[in-house]
Amino acid sequence: MDDSTPPVSVLPPTFEQHHDGFGVQCVQPRLSWRFSYPNGQIRNWKQTAYDIAISYNNTEPGQVFHIEGEDSVLVPWPNSEPLDSRARRFVRVRCYGKYSLSNGRGSEFHHESITEWSTSSLLEIALLRNSDWRGRMISVSEPWPLSPDHSARPLCFYKRFHLSLKDGTIERGRLYATSHGVYIVRINGKKVGDHCLAPGFQSYQKRLHYQIYDAKDLLVTPGWNKIEVDVAAGWFASATSWARKRFIYGQKLGVLAQLEIWVAGSTTPILVSTDPSWGVMNTPLVSSEILDGEIFDQSLSMSSNLDNAKFSVRESPIPVSRLVSPEAPPVRVVERLKPKDMFKSRSRNAVIMDFGQNIAGRICVRRIQKIAGSQITFRHAEVIQDGEIICRPLRTAKARDIIICDGRELLDWHPHHTFHGFRYVEIAGWGPDDQDCPLTKACIVAEVIHTDMLRTGWFSCSNDDVNRLHTNSLRSIKSNFLSVPTECPSRDERFGWTGDLNIIAPTANFLYDTAGMLRNWLQDLYLDQMEESEYWCQGVVPLFIPNSLLRNGDGGHGWDPMPNGVWGDAAIMVPWRLYRMSGDISFLSEQYDSMVQYLENGVIRGQDGLWDPDQWQFGDWLDPRAPRNDSGRGTTDGTFVADCFLIASTQIAAEVAAMLDKPVDSTRFRDTALRLIHSWRKKYLTAAGFVVPDTATALSLALSFDLLPESGGNSTAAQAAARLFRLVRLNDFKITTGFVGSALLSRALTQSGGVELAYAMLFQKKCPSFLYPITMGATTTWERWDSMLPDGTVNPGSMTSFNHHALGSIANWMHADIGGLEAIEPGWKVFRVKPRPNKELTWANTVFESRYGRIELRWTLNRDFFRMRLRVPPNSTAVVSLPGDGGPSELGKEEGKEQRVGSGEYDLGCRFAQTQWPPKGLLPPWGRAEF
Repeated sequence: MDDSTPPVSVLPPTFEQHHDGFGVQCVQPRLSWRFSYPNGQIRNWKQTAYDIAISYNNTEPGQVFHIEGEDSVLVPWPNSEPLDSRARRFVRVRCYGKYSLSNGRGSEFHHESITEWSTSSLLEIALLRNSDWRGRMISVSEPWPLSPDHSARPLCFYKRFHLSLKDGTIERGRLYATSHGVYIVRINGKKVGDHCLAPGFQSYQKRLHYQIYDAKDLLVTPGWNKIEVDVAAGWFASATSWARKRFIYGQKLGVLAQLEIWVAGSTTPILVSTDPSWGVMNTPLVSSEILDGEIFDQSLSMSSNLDNAKFSVRESPIPVSRLVSPEAPPVRVVERLKPKDMFKSRSRNAVIMDFGQNIAGRICVRRIQKIAGSQITFRHAEVIQDGEIICRPLRTAKARDIIICDGRELLDWHPHHTFHGFRYVEIAGWGPDDQDCPLTKACIVAEVIHTDMLRTGWFSCSNDDVNRLHTNSLRSIKSNFLSVPTECPSRDERFGWTGDLNIIAPTANFLYDTAGMLRNWLQDLYLDQMEESEYWCQGVVPLFIPNSLLRNGDGGHGWDPMPNGVWGDAAIMVPWRLYRMSGDISFLSEQYDSMVQYLENGVIRGQDGLWDPDQWQFGDWLDPRAPRNDSGRGTTDGTFVADCFLIASTQIAAEVAAMLDKPVDSTRFRDTALRLIHSWRKKYLTAAGFVVPDTATALSLALSFDLLPESGGNSTAAQAAARLFRLVRLNDFKITTGFVGSALLSRALTQSGGVELAYAMLFQKKCPSFLYPITMGATTTWERWDSMLPDGTVNPGSMTSFNHHALGSIANWMHADIGGLEAIEPGWKVFRVKPRPNKELTWANTVFESRYGRIELRWTLNRDFFRMRLRVPPNSTAVVSLPGDGGPSELGKEEGKEQRVGSGEYDLGCRFAQTQWPPKGLLPPWGRAEF
């Protein structure tokens, strides 16, 4: 190694959980930085101090702050002076560290190094107060115009303004914008930014997200400029559920925008803000809604005239709630897919495009030209059956887009204010036999849309079916992390169900940096939990966030509060898992009152302190043995499931209170948890030590949440584990759990010594199983184990989806136990490396971008020799265990024992002998065939 080359480099710093540092809503944002190192011989690099340089521009060195310490995640802002709205700073970091250098014959210690300065990151503070806005939310004076289907018709608000040379050279242009609805902005005919469906789905009456755009390059000086803002119903006013209720958050849409143009030498900007002087007009969109799609009339784009508005403008009568610049990255088009196939519908005069996988998104028509009056209809669906798209699972959602042509060429058309869940698109009114503009596969692409979170986790192995299973889980998380964490992107219900997120969060948090998005969602959870209304019970956690089915006194629409275990426990478990993943204790402090409110006011308790058994529970939802149209009536009592989660949440609350220096609360919750465990054992354990109910879900929950007493070698926990092993074998390694039990089953088996049984369940292909959907061609995770039946027909149940992430939670077990990576300390400062190989796999590869840098783990199994290559990032520690029974190891330790190692690259090996594969089952010699 060249002595002049620093052994470690620092990546550009980040701010809070913000996705880029542009529009941070914090006066003293915390800083984090990751490390990279090209030389694998560097070992045990530990930061001892760091310098932070803060400057007003990127050309000056700036003020340097030197801090002694090893922290590199969420360190305090070094300057005591708080930043104000619009403040801009350039921030860079360099670090001091100590390390050892491997030379093949041992290690040389006590080396010290100083990194180069990182590249600067731009920090720009958002508008911190509503009073920073000079613009006002504007709407129309008249009742909002309706489409023929009685939905809110999209409108365009616009303003012309003149910039002259005397104004000076434009140095910076910032557009701040939001809406009651969803919006897009154009300046001088060009779209501003690449956001989709802004400002997103939120509790509009309590918080309103706004977006910040760099608009400098779109402005014309000298000359006239034009700003246009199209606004459509979005989640604010669309029918977003089976109830088909519109205008949930208000009868009028609105637009709030503030364009600030900063010119050289001026201390105040030129302002162009929304006010009653703006104009408004129709758009070519006849209608646009989230569930039903858009109708685009090309002829209306000719008749539009900015000088002849059809409506008058006034300040919106709907109050503007607290304006927030979100930490979540925006929804964007993140991928484009070409059609894999195109074929004619069997019974309809239509063509079907197959894009090869289920997605959440929209189509983009590259080119179309049809005679005036021609209508082209695009219907979206997740599956086909007998050569036709199947729309029944969509229920009341029309999921269709329509183009009404006027004879002119139309290029790169796509719907703007909606999205669909689909793999297949049926196209009526346009076909390959058209003379002037035939339909080909080159005419259309599918655009994948989701919240543009940073990818952080990867997994692959030698089994292609397992890889497809993991990919399906990843795709369903992508499809359902769209503004809020939904559970289905296709049918007439695209809500942020709390229970579904609670189950998938550990998997999602590994695969993506979800921190910013879920922080925003949790803030809405608390606000909706504490809804001040005669129709709500404060403290109860809604079943979905935002709670857009809140009863508002309309005599029929909306749900009454429905306290529920697992779903309500998301108020405690989701921020806890985010803290464990990110190391950010503010997730706990910000949500602490939400946790307390849930435990004290959001649980309907019986006399024993556990859940009142008369309170209906979703329980182990979608147990494969439940009735087809009664998914909560599974083999495991729903109250049992809720009680287990309640105890776990109470224990977490006790730990959180202690961390937040609330000793009285901590003691109270700890004592409550002990009483609840006593009540649970009295209620659910027999005198012989058996768990009732005797199901795989019940046993997995009892083992996972450590609810069983220990009494020597013949403990109740050991007995429960043995019983679980027997049930798994008795059911031929098929799934008998719903989405709650399935999230914990494989880990419960593994941690109880039954890892080979977990593998046997993973490799099972008969329905119900993890791999059964793969055998049926699934490209995303299904809602039901049998969303498609073995004969290729769609499950006839009233509720089914082919893109539903909950059952993809098996990927969490893949990451932690097959891949072997799991956090020990919050933020992955210390993490466990403990792969559990199986002879059906010859290799597995797991990568995780931690807050300290990239962790890489690849293991191979060649006959009975296990080899592992590990890469540990600087400033962090791995606790390593090998699975072998003796043999050589670079660590020089007894195999199976844990050892802590610092940063560096390691090549480890040992002998590995699997005792029995496949595991012995309980089948009779002749199988189960009747005779």
